[in-house]
Parts: sequence; structure tokens; C-alpha cells
Amino acid sequence: MSKTIIVSNRLPLQIKLENDNSLKITPSVGGLATGMKSVHAEGNGIWVGWSGLTEEEIDSSTKKKVDEAVKKEKCVAVSLNEQDVENFYFGFSNKTLWPLFHYFMEYTEFEKDQWESYQEVNQKFADVVLEHIEDGDNVWVHDYQLLLLPKLIKDKKPNTTIGFFLHIPYPSYEIFRTFPWREQLLEGMLGADLLGFHTYDYERHFLSSVKRILRLDVKFNKINYHDRVVTVDSFPMGIDYNKFHDAALTHTNQNPKEKSELQRRLDDHIQSTSNAKMVLSIDRLDYTKGIPNRLRAFEYFLNKYPQFKEKVRLIMLAVPSRSNVPQYQKLKRDTDELVGRINGEFATVSWTPIWYFYRSMPFENLIDLYTSSDIALITPVRDGMNLVAKEYVATRTNEDGVLILSEMAGASKEMNEALLINPNNFEEIADTLKQAIEMPTEEQSKRMKILQKRLKRYTVEKWADEFMKSLNATKIKDTVMVSTRLDDTLQKKMLSDYSSASSKLLLLDYDGTLAGFKNDPKDAKPDAELFELLDTIDQQENTDVVIISGRDQDTFNEWFSKKSYTLITDHGVWLKKQHTNWEALEHLKNDWMANIQPILETFVDRTPGTFIEKKKYSLAWHYRKADPELAQIRTIELNTVLTSLISNDNLTVLKGNKVIEIKSSNVNKGRAALRLLNEKSYDFIFSIGDDWTDEYMFEELPESAYTVKVGFKKTKARYYVKDTDEVRTLLRKFTKL
Repeated sequence: MSKTIIVSNRLPLQIKLENDNSLKITPSVGGLATGMKSVHAEGNGIWVGWSGLTEEEIDSSTKKKVDEAVKKEKCVAVSLNEQDVENFYFGFSNKTLWPLFHYFMEYTEFEKDQWESYQEVNQKFADVVLEHIEDGDNVWVHDYQLLLLPKLIKDKKPNTTIGFFLHIPYPSYEIFRTFPWREQLLEGMLGADLLGFHTYDYERHFLSSVKRILRLDVKFNKINYHDRVVTVDSFPMGIDYNKFHDAALTHTNQNPKEKSELQRRLDDHIQSTSNAKMVLSIDRLDYTKGIPNRLRAFEYFLNKYPQFKEKVRLIMLAVPSRSNVPQYQKLKRDTDELVGRINGEFATVSWTPIWYFYRSMPFENLIDLYTSSDIALITPVRDGMNLVAKEYVATRTNEDGVLILSEMAGASKEMNEALLINPNNFEEIADTLKQAIEMPTEEQSKRMKILQKRLKRYTVEKWADEFMKSLNATKIKDTVMVSTRLDDTLQKKMLSDYSSASSKLLLLDYDGTLAGFKNDPKDAKPDAELFELLDTIDQQENTDVVIISGRDQDTFNEWFSKKSYTLITDHGVWLKKQHTNWEALEHLKNDWMANIQPILETFVDRTPGTFIEKKKYSLAWHYRKADPELAQIRTIELNTVLTSLISNDNLTVLKGNKVIEIKSSNVNKGRAALRLLNEKSYDFIFSIGDDWTDEYMFEELPESAYTVKVGFKKTKARYYVKDTDEVRTLLRKFTKL
């Protein structure tokens, strides 16, 4: 029976080593642990993660106890040492990825040893996952600590369905491009079949980086990547709505004796002043949360609207976080000083404007704060989602209260009924606070009802369920889009046919098939390995090797003139057989080029990174180095212009791989291939190519031919392979027969 393997940096367990060397294990109560509970519970699924104990903290016998204890909870622990935790977690994850992805470039460090540790730890996670994986399993990887993991798993288990979800923001291309190991990170993520983000903005930023850095084709939210289609989508994470709502109902109905000490203090303030208002602020003490800005904005509010002095109190709960990191230590000092200064400036005998708590609070006290506060002020400068805003809404059982929320929080995209503010605009925050304080009960209720209805429907369990449905949907291949994978079984059959054939023809495209693409086409020269492969096959008895390409005659003359295989250039204009001169297969004119070239030149001028390749009988506009989004617009424009110009000139526009080529309609690879078939009878035909120019060839060849497309694309070929590396591997098998 297939299972789901959940992978996160930490296990959903709190594991504590007691003084007597016994273990105390309690389940985590965080949002992720709650959301994944149903997924984890299904079948024989497991959760893979670090236990929280380093190798130095536990001896071999204790490690065995930990492994056995977590196994009972359907978990598997990844073993990390102190150096791993220091360099991978506190180092690269939280000094590089966390600040960079939250747009704090001034805090971002790029240390090579920490990057190496990040790679090593991701491999440790991969090793553990691979030990437990079986055919048909799903793997769901979580968050920024494990961005390389999907590829590491996919490389070893290509048939495994892998999902990845990022719980923090994904930065814009302009930020992400500064990252030194950007290609490796993107390729690591693209090992997944489904990539999930909280919001469409993050999804859009990721796709932009994929297009611009890896130069991959993106259609809507689908990425063509080797022999797969990777789906990218947004799944806004919810909360356990009933947990918070029910706790608030219980809290409301408790008798006075059951009230906590905190609740009594809150009640005293509420009763001390008529029209008293409490504004709640809850965050981890993190520089992304905008706490100093919030304090300064509150100070500005008290100065701008002095009528609210002694009537409004800000209750600020800052939960300690990464207190050993210098930036967080500075943030703590700055926050303490700001609170002290503001309280010193405005406090009276009976009123302190800010109640400041620097500690964690139990769940019951959080409910005290949520239910007692008239306004929640949540103003991060950058936040992946922010579940505190949602928790506050869930606890408003009387359908009152006002949520002021930063538009920089992911949650703002689905909580438009909140009062949305720019966290850097003190004027706006002050005015919005006044609006919230004076908001009529009817308006509060109207806004809160809509928010609650949405949050109640899209809970954290619903979030997990929607992601798993989408992940399972990736297993259903689009049969219209691609042909059959040329797997080992089909290759054996093909090679057997090849071996027994008496007359064999191999039609091989060049760019994107025998050789990878380069920014400058002149750099894609054949290497020694390719020459060796082609020479070996060509020397086999009764075998004709034909390189059929859109390349020009002069280039192929330079590269292959001393070789004995057959060459066809310019998509079928010129033919050269062994020990013969070049022969024109088609007699063409090129006087049309003088009219078309100036048009292409205007597009080069308007599109940086593009250039024209002038061949004898065709013109090619290359845009491999251009900005992908600009190139997409320009290709549509150019195609429209060219189509209207060449309609009566017997010309055609070919869309290749990052190139548009204009040539005669009388010329294509299909016609050239038929010419060879008419001259000689073959009982084995193999044809391989990667773009639309090769489709003419696939279409003209007989049904019995082995036609192969390179890449995962719509094609008339019977089979497909992954990439140029796989082409080389396949050709190597031909050489061994």
C-alpha cells in the first residue's frame, strides 16, 4: 500500500531529555503539525525530521530510545550534529535564506561553508527518506530549510510523486538573482511535481525566476522541465478554526473564579475607564514583523490624537526567537528602549500606554488576549502568511472587533475586510487606528462575519487536503501533450530491431539533440565524445548516419567536412554525402531577405539580448538571452508582422527553441528525409529531434520508424527522451551492438 512521507526540518514532537536520561515526548501544537495530522494519520505514512537533539547530546543507547519513541509516533528522526545545526540551521537557513526571502538583504550572508553544510544536511534528509520510500509513495517536503531535497529524491526515485510547500515569502526575481547558488536552489525545488506557495504573488515571483534564470518554458502555472511538467500553485494556509472559536466560547462562559490572573488584569483595565480600548499585538520577536515601526506608529498616533490618551492601551506580546543571532539581540534592545521611552513619555499614575510581554504564553492566556482586545494590530513588514491575524478573527465569538493588517502579510490577500495598511506609513497607521476605535458595531460585525465565514471554510485541514488533491492530480499525464517515454523495455526492443536490420538509417538533429544550447550558436561545437559516438555508429555495417539540421552549410563544412556521415543543412536545402560535394536539394531565391532583415533589425534594437543569424537561404532571430517576458511579447508581435508580410512570397515562419526563422515554404526536414528514403530502402529508421522543425520529419517517416522527441513537448513522434544527456546515453547503446 502506498504511503505519504512528510518531511520537515523538525518532527511534530517536542522531545526532551530528562535528568534521569529518560525521554519526555509531547506532540507539537503548531499550525503545520495540526494541518498535517490527517495526512500523517492515513495508512502507514511517516514524518521525517530532526528530533531537536544533536548527536553530541545523546549516546548510542539514548539514540536507540529516541528512534523507538518517535517510531511509535509514526516518525523517523534525521541525525544532525552540533556543526550541522550551527551552519545549516542557524547559519545558512536563518542568516541567508530567511533574510533574503523576506527582502532584508542587509542581513543576508553568503558563506560558502554554510552553503556546503546546507547541501550536506539536505543530503542527510534525502538518505533517510530514500531508506523508507517505496514505489507509488507520495513525498511532501516543507519549507526553506529543505529546498534542495526534492531533486535529491527525484534523482534516485524518478517515479516518486513529490510535493513541496514554501511557508515563507518567495522574493521577486530582482532579489533572488543576487543569490550566488540560485540555479542549484531552483533545480532543487523543481525536483517536485507540485510546488505550493501561500499567495499568487509568491507563485508569480518563483515563475519569473525560473523563466529568467533557468530559461525554462512556462505556460500559465506549468513548467516544462526535462521529461516532466511541474505544476506551481498557491494554497493559502488556514488555521484550526474550531479550536480557537470553541476555546473563545468556553472562555466567554467561564465563571469569575476560573479566570486567569492575566484576564483579571485585563478586566481591571476595561472597567477602569469608560470607552477603554485595548489594541493587541502578538508576534515572534523577528525583524520581519515590523515591531519597532509599530511602536513608533503608536507613539505617532498618541501625539496626533491626544484625545485617546488614558483610553487606549497597546498590549504587545513578543515571543522570544533566535536570541543567539546578533540581529535579533539588537532588535530586542531596540524594542525594550522604544517601549521604555514611550511609556516614560506618556504614562500617568493610572495608565501605561504599552503593556509589553517578552515571553511565550500558554494557549489559555492567548485566548484571554484575543477575546479581551477590541483591535488587533498586525503590521509585519514582510510575512509569508501570518496566522495570528486569522486566530484573532476566529476568537471573535460576538462578531465584533477590528483587524488592522499589513498589506505585506500573505494573509492580506484573502482578508480584504480587515483594515489594510502599509506598515511603513505611520500617518496611515495612526488614522486607521482612529478609524478602528471609532468604527460602529454594525460595521465591525459586517466585516467580521465575512472574515469568519471564509476562515471557517478554508481551514488548515482544508489547506492540506487541497494540496494533496493537487499532488495526486499531477500523476495523471496529459496524453495529448506527449508521446511514450522511451524506457528501458522499449529501448531493448528498438536495439534488437536495429541489430537484426540489414539496412539502417539514423536521422539526427543537431542543436538541442546532439549538443546543448549555448547563448551564442557558434559555441555549440561538437566535442570529442560526440565525434567518437557518431564515428563508431557510422562505421557499423549497413548503417547510414545523417545529421539533419537548420545549421548553415559553412558551419557544418567547418565541423564535419572530414567525417563520412551524411550532412543536411538549412532545414533541407543542402546535402553532402561521403566524398561528394555539396548538392542543392532545393533551388531557392534569397532576394526576399533584403525586405525582411530590416524588420528583424528593429526587433533586435527594441529587444536587448536578441540577434540575427543570417544564413544563405534563411534568417533567424535568436532570443535566448532576452528577458523571457519581453521576448514572449516580441515573438507575438514579430510573428504577426511576418505573417502579414510573407503571405504571398512562398515563405514560412518556423518557431524553434528560442528562435524564429524565416525560410522558404518549399524546404523542410520532412522533404529532405523523403529524398533519402526514395533513393534507398531501409528496414530500420531512427529519427530524433527537439523542436518544431523536426515535426515535419516525424510526420513524413513511415509508421515503423522509431521517431523520438527530446524533451516533454507536444509532438508527432512516437517516443520521447528527457534531454541531450539521455540522447548521448542512447547513442552509446547503439555503439555497443
